[in-house]
Amino acid sequence: MSRPHHDLLVWRRTMELAKKVYELTSRLPVEERFGLSSQLRRCAVSIPSNIAEGACRGSQRELLRFVLIARGSLGELETQLQLLASLGMAKVGDLLAEVECIFGLMGGLVKKLRTQTNDSQAASRRLTSRASG
Repeated sequence: MSRPHHDLLVWRRTMELAKKVYELTSRLPVEERFGLSSQLRRCAVSIPSNIAEGACRGSQRELLRFVLIARGSLGELETQLQLLASLGMAKVGDLLAEVECIFGLMGGLVKKLRTQTNDSQAASRRLTSRASG
């Protein structure tokens, strides 16, 4: 069964990223299970989850709102990966490169959605002003 978010490249890429984060965290020391491991996993899961929620709400405005939330979570994930690397706990260069790529995809999607939302609002204002005039 296909859902609206299944068609979004950014959702598919963030699903892959979440899987890679789970694989990475499974190799971290046991004492990190409730620390960075848990934080990384929650953060990674929230990214595609927010994109899916926004896409399933059925409006461009809602999708934009949730993509922006997902982008914030992507920033959190990037920070946590950098911390992991600086602590010498893992090599995360490939994951950080993927994060950078996804930031680019999200930026393009945000720009497109903002343009569509602004165009829609402008058209609505024109219709409203004609009806009242």
